[in-house]
Amino acid sequence: MSDSIVWISGASAGLGAALAASVPFADARVIDISRSGGAAGTEHLPADLADPASWAAVEAHFVAQLGGFSGSRAVFVHNAGVITPVGFAGEVDSAAYRAHVLLNSAAPQVLGHAFLRALDGFGGRADLVMLTSGAARNPYEGWSGYCAGKAAVDHWVRTVGAEQARRGGCRVVAVAPGVLATGMQEAIRATDPRDFPAVAKFHDLHERGDLRAPADAAQGVWRLLERDLDNGAVVDLRALDG
Repeated sequence: MSDSIVWISGASAGLGAALAASVPFADARVIDISRSGGAAGTEHLPADLADPASWAAVEAHFVAQLGGFSGSRAVFVHNAGVITPVGFAGEVDSAAYRAHVLLNSAAPQVLGHAFLRALDGFGGRADLVMLTSGAARNPYEGWSGYCAGKAAVDHWVRTVGAEQARRGGCRVVAVAPGVLATGMQEAIRATDPRDFPAVAKFHDLHERGDLRAPADAAQGVWRLLERDLDNGAVVDLRALDG
């Protein structure tokens, strides 16, 4: 039996795939929670995390796997998220906006709770890592759902981290990886300035070569687990690297 079990949501592409490819624990069991799967070396738990019907199945999976787990480490990295639809509130498609809010705001809280609940009785080290963004602090017109979702993640982490510190439980942190060279950034650059007035900023970052490689960001995320961070910390990889 593996000594470590690691769940990564959204591991089928981008940063999630880079995280799955660079898990630093020897012989870890790595589980990709996503719709499509396909990350090399991982097990796939199929789930559309924008659909609330999937959340109970993920919680049941956490409970089932941790209930018989006698290893020393359990980690959940919640990376799944979307930027689309980009556009002003009241103008974008309502169904797409609703799914966006469920995935970016509600799913992190519900799945974070589910992971913590499943840890009951686990005697090893546990870490819950939420991916966040500078958009949590800086409003961008056209990203209302995304900005609000990441702000919700940050404050959930601060609050739940304090709770876990009081109980001596799981360490809960949020990390902003910076602007990455992923498909999400390609989608951002393709946006009409009418729907996203700040799009020129992201064209400039791309043209200057300032986008970070997902593999580099993934290494930074994993190094966080060895840092002496306060429970509930919300950190930016760029500040730590500096």
